[in-house]
Order: sequence, then structure tokens, then C-alpha cells
Amino acid sequence: MPVADTSQLVSGVAERYASSLFELALEEKAVPSVAVDLDRFQAMLDESDDLKRFISSPVFSAEDQLKTIIAISEKAGISGLVANFLKVVARNRRLFALPGMIKAFRIIAAKQRGEISAEVTSAHALDAAQETELKAALKSVTGKDVAVNVTVDASILGGLIVKVGSRQIDTSLRTKLSTLKLALKEVG
Repeated sequence: MPVADTSQLVSGVAERYASSLFELALEEKAVPSVAVDLDRFQAMLDESDDLKRFISSPVFSAEDQLKTIIAISEKAGISGLVANFLKVVARNRRLFALPGMIKAFRIIAAKQRGEISAEVTSAHALDAAQETELKAALKSVTGKDVAVNVTVDASILGGLIVKVGSRQIDTSLRTKLSTLKLALKEVG
């Protein structure tokens, strides 16, 4: 019997949870505030390797995960729908899929606003002017408003990796160096 692809499993779980959260947020007219709280939690994940390990580790009991998520939510000022959502996710032992849930929520919210979503990886944080310029460039290419989710990954050294739908544009220095390295091996 073939083993299911874990990325598809996480993706399916993430999409179902995100869709449910979006429907609740839409009913309560709270989509913007839910997005802000999810962004706040994602920022904490981006800044803390310990938190990343915690949500992905199966070692902790559901009770420990729940207590920790409640404490983190309270400390971060996350309340209402998102706090309850995080509790449900912890109780159901689905914290490992939380980054995918946040990403899926952003995509659903962007579609509802008539935007498309772009995942951008940058070697350093973009300032407001750079982000505005990037959105304008992506709008000129796609013809639609673009919601940009920027992730910082210093390992790409420089440049950007932009993923819009199924298209990916990789201008990272890491990729350019790898390509050059391969070309040099072929010449030698």
C-alpha cells in the first residue's frame, strides 16, 4: 500500500481548517482582524526556532500543546476567533499544519478581495517602498491586485524568489551561483 505524501496531507488539513476559519470570520465580519492575528502568530513563528520546533514536535501531549498555545496567545494579545482557532488546532493535534493553515487563510482572503496571492522569499526584510514597488510590478504582470506574503531567508544571499500561482521566478543569488557552478563543471 503506498504511503500518502505528507505535504498533500498537511495541505488538505491546512485548507480545511483555513476554510472553516474564513467562513466563521466572514460571518462575524472579522476577516481583517483575524488576518492581523494570524500574521502576528506567523511573525512569532518566523522569529522563534523554539516555537517552530514546538508546533512540529509530536513529543508534547495535546494538553501541553493546548496550555502553551493559550499562554502564547494571551501574551501576544491574540483573542477571539484566532485564539479559539489555535485552541482547536492544538486540541486536535494539528499544530504541525499551522503554517499551512495561515498561508491557506491568506490565499482564501485574497481571492475573496479579488486579489491574487504571491509568496515572496527575500534575503532581508523589505521596507514599505520596496514592497509597494514589488506589488506594482506584479500587478503589471498579472493584471490583478496582488497580496504579498514576504518570508525572509538569508540563505538565498540576495535577490528574490516570487511564486504566484503555479509560476515561480527565482532571481536569488544562491540559484545564480549554483547555475554558474554547474556551468563551470561542464566546461572543466
